[in-house]
Amino acid sequence: MSPLNLDEEARLYTTNAEREKYESQAALFGVIVALDYLERAYVRDSIPASEYSPACTRLLSQYKTMLKLVGDSVPSVEEFMRRYRMDNPAALHRIKVGVPATVEHSSEAGVETGKWVAETTQSFITFMDALKLRLRAKDQLHPLLQDLMTGYARFKGSKDWEGRSRLVGWLIALNGMKASDEITEEQSRQLLFDVDHAYAEFFRSLSSGKESES
Repeated sequence: MSPLNLDEEARLYTTNAEREKYESQAALFGVIVALDYLERAYVRDSIPASEYSPACTRLLSQYKTMLKLVGDSVPSVEEFMRRYRMDNPAALHRIKVGVPATVEHSSEAGVETGKWVAETTQSFITFMDALKLRLRAKDQLHPLLQDLMTGYARFKGSKDWEGRSRLVGWLIALNGMKASDEITEEQSRQLLFDVDHAYAEFFRSLSSGKESES
């Protein structure tokens, strides 16, 4: 047995496939750490919402891409973080929610315009139509609900609307599913009910002037 050379770099892989796997895991590790730093910076007001939102969206997109690349070697983000002793609770929460804090908490206030109302209305209708057409898979519903929540969160008053917490709950639930997983018929009916409730509340709030004016 040859003596151990402490100056020689340890090789974690012997094939190109193994090398790509470890490089993908290293990239995933880096994305989680970066997301954690971003979340903490936003909470401390060290970064404005205008810069936080696109940066967070980009990191979440990169996370989803890297998770596909690592495949079965990473059964879940929680297991990955335990395996490498990562202590990044802020990043884990953001990953579970799946959208920036500005969307989750409606913290990006802006001037409500007719265009925003029209776009948000269209997002509501599109999502409800998808459910009525019996779309059930995560990869069919999650992008539509994410678009809906992004438009919904533009309105200052949305943080006080009962429907917001319901929609965020569904967004978290869908985000935790595999792309091919499907919601049940009962879940679909409840989701349609909750979205329809939020839609009605949205218009009641606008017409009653509950939303804040700039």
